[in-house]
This record gives sequence, structure tokens and C-alpha cells, in this order.
Amino acid sequence: MGKARARSTTAAGLTLDAGALIALDRGDRRMTALLDEALKRRLTFRVPAGVVGQAWRDGSRQATLARFLAAEEVRIVPLDGHLSRACGELCGQRRTADVIDASVVIVARERSDVIVTGDADDLRRLDPLCALVEV
Repeated sequence: MGKARARSTTAAGLTLDAGALIALDRGDRRMTALLDEALKRRLTFRVPAGVVGQAWRDGSRQATLARFLAAEEVRIVPLDGHLSRACGELCGQRRTADVIDASVVIVARERSDVIVTGDADDLRRLDPLCALVEV
């Protein structure tokens, strides 16, 4: 599945970033295989709401992504007051400005998820110990 660095040995689910959604939308074989394996293991997928905004461009052309986001195993996590403040604090601590990347890290941390990402370097800047898989 790729390189993973974990805080714990068991993941509650997977938190996906925009790179993961774009890979899925483009029919990336590694991404499809990863999702198939996660479904077999009955994992939950979490997608922060801002990530959806980064990946969503034309629903009439993104049928695969639309089906995935509508699946019962997928939870779109809203950027509410609690999450937005936690993201701002993380950005301040790590001297970065990408609140959406911070939301991926915070959502994964809060749920002990593995992050599925297309850009591991940015997420590791926010949390060097985050468990992740690159696609």
C-alpha cells in the first residue's frame, strides 16, 4: 500500500486528502486497490469538507468521485468551529497556512486514522509522526 508511519498499530479508518480523491477520480489503480482492501476490512473513510472542495470541479464528469462520496462508508467531516480552531492552532504551531491540510491531520489524529495522500511532505510538515499512505 505504500510507506506508512503509524502512531498505533490499528487504524480506525482512512482520512483522505485531495490528492487521494483526485487519484480515485482519475481511476488510479493503486488508489482503487487501496479502497477495495479497506472495504474488505470494513474501514470507514473520512473526508474533511474542504478537501471535497479542493477535488470537486464538475459533478457531471466526476461520477466515480460522486459515487464514492455518497457511499455509506464515507463520512464528510464539516469544518465546524472546533475543527477550524484546531486547524488554525496547528498551522500557527507549525508555521504553515494550509488550513485544509491541517484539517486532514486533525481529523486523522482525532480518529486514529491513516491518511491517504498525494502529498506526504506537506502533511508530515504538520505532523511528522502521522500515519500515512502515499498514492
